[in-house]
Amino acid sequence: MPTSGPKTPEYRKYGLLQFEIAGKAYELTIFQNLSSMRSPIYRDYLFLPFTDLTNGENTYGGGRYIDIRIPKGDTMIIDFNQAYNPYCAYTTGYSCPIPPEENYLDLAVEAGIMLKK
Repeated sequence: MPTSGPKTPEYRKYGLLQFEIAGKAYELTIFQNLSSMRSPIYRDYLFLPFTDLTNGENTYGGGRYIDIRIPKGDTMIIDFNQAYNPYCAYTTGYSCPIPPEENYLDLAVEAGIMLKK
């Protein structure tokens, strides 16, 4: 996955999340970090990078992230209240993953961490 800096962490596509908001269908690809898969602490962590209509206005322009644990069944809850800005929103020197184009939501997700105005 490309990043905002020189580091390029490796992710694999874990799955495709399909859901509806206000009657409209959406899809987001969720990822798993390959190095985290080898860690007993983080092996069940998934990474959901996304962009939406709040980026650059109320949230970081490069998108936001949600960390989710692998569920026991085939249903996953996306809690947008857990969305956070990457370190790149606050300081320089980090290589923050850039959400893929397929993870653009054509709506304003006004939940999670927002930028102060």
